[in-house]
Amino acid sequence: MKESFWGIFVLGLGVMSIFFIVLFQNLTNTDEHNSQLLKEVTEAAMWDAFDYSAYRSTGEIRIHREKFVENFIRRYAESASMSRQYKIKFYDINEKPPKVSLSVESGVVGVGGSTQVTFNLQNRIDAILEVPY
Repeated sequence: MKESFWGIFVLGLGVMSIFFIVLFQNLTNTDEHNSQLLKEVTEAAMWDAFDYSAYRSTGEIRIHREKFVENFIRRYAESASMSRQYKIKFYDINEKPPKVSLSVESGVVGVGGSTQVTFNLQNRIDAILEVPY
């Protein structure tokens, strides 16, 4: 009888460890995906919002605030996972010099039996557009 309890304990421990491995792998993959996506989309949206007419006429480097927000949300929505909810917060958008500060929050939910664990991930970026001369 004692050996059967040890077998059940080892089996239960194995199931719990597999649950935690899958949960943290999902958490890590989501965080890495969000951070890379945030970096790439921010840069692309800044280039889309670049004011070429001001650059040609006065040599001034600037972006359009509304175009940046529109392009960022469109590009992020195209590449983000449809199974998650995201909250995008724009903290600071400077048109001249081109600088943006924003964050993206998303959640990862792990369910094991009747227990539900939620992790909120927040990725923040402060980006400055660099233009080569």
